[in-house]
Amino acid sequence: MDHDDSLSGLLCPESKTCLDEDSAVLDVENEDEYVNTLGDKEISFGFKRGETDKSVMLSDDVKCARLEAIAWILNTRAVFGFRPKTAYLSVTYLDRFLSTRFIDSDKLWAIKLLSVACVSVAAKMEEVKVPALSELQNIDGYNFGNSVILRMELMLLTTMDWRMGSITPFSFLHHFIRKFCKDSSPSNVLPRTVALILAIMREINLMEHRPSAIAVAATLVAFDQKLTRQALESCCGFLEVGDVSTCYIIMQKLEMEKYKTPDLSATHFGTANVSSSAVSSKRKRLTFNDSDQRSDGPNEKRLR
Repeated sequence: MDHDDSLSGLLCPESKTCLDEDSAVLDVENEDEYVNTLGDKEISFGFKRGETDKSVMLSDDVKCARLEAIAWILNTRAVFGFRPKTAYLSVTYLDRFLSTRFIDSDKLWAIKLLSVACVSVAAKMEEVKVPALSELQNIDGYNFGNSVILRMELMLLTTMDWRMGSITPFSFLHHFIRKFCKDSSPSNVLPRTVALILAIMREINLMEHRPSAIAVAATLVAFDQKLTRQALESCCGFLEVGDVSTCYIIMQKLEMEKYKTPDLSATHFGTANVSSSAVSSKRKRLTFNDSDQRSDGPNEKRLR
């Protein structure tokens, strides 16, 4: 299956229905208070308000492997018709893990294994019908033993202290759309906003930007509105101009470039050439045995 990097290629027909279900809780009398509660909760999950000076430094090889993993996640979503939130959660798990654990450049297959685990866990969190692990592995030639994937899932869960219900931009979308458009919004706004959110996943570390900032930036770009302090204050009081501005500029650039295939050598993770010693001093090294990239067998070695 060809990867479609266009705006429409990031969407599934059921996206609007799924988002209506996801945001139904916002149809309450005290909506502003609820959105402020979501803002507090997203900080509790470690989102860093656009603190790019504290960015996790990844090597070029790991950056490329991350982009390939995101492409696989989006392709998998298209194949199974997953909700947009499932794809976003998968990449959030990926970035949270890479922000905590260090993977050697000669073990990049482990990021493929991690992406399978991320999608599997996210699907269990969000989807009614969860595909079997064997079905996930039929996409793009990923081939790991089921027990290896399950061990990676457990490692993912423990690394995140079993806190998997992370806030996503989709929880804020209907609130921001109503704030910027008092009347009925154009029919293309919600799909366009969702596509912008999925597109920016390739460009930023999701842990370095609050989901609310990504949501409001996507809404502004979808409405072709300028980013102003007044516009942010009309949405909610906790948004920070710098964080929103970074996402807004990237989304505008994506729009102008018509979502061309991203340059695998450059992302917004920080300086490219980073020594392993510098990175490993901040994150726990994750070690694997090469046999783990193959299917299960009687003498299978274990992930450590």
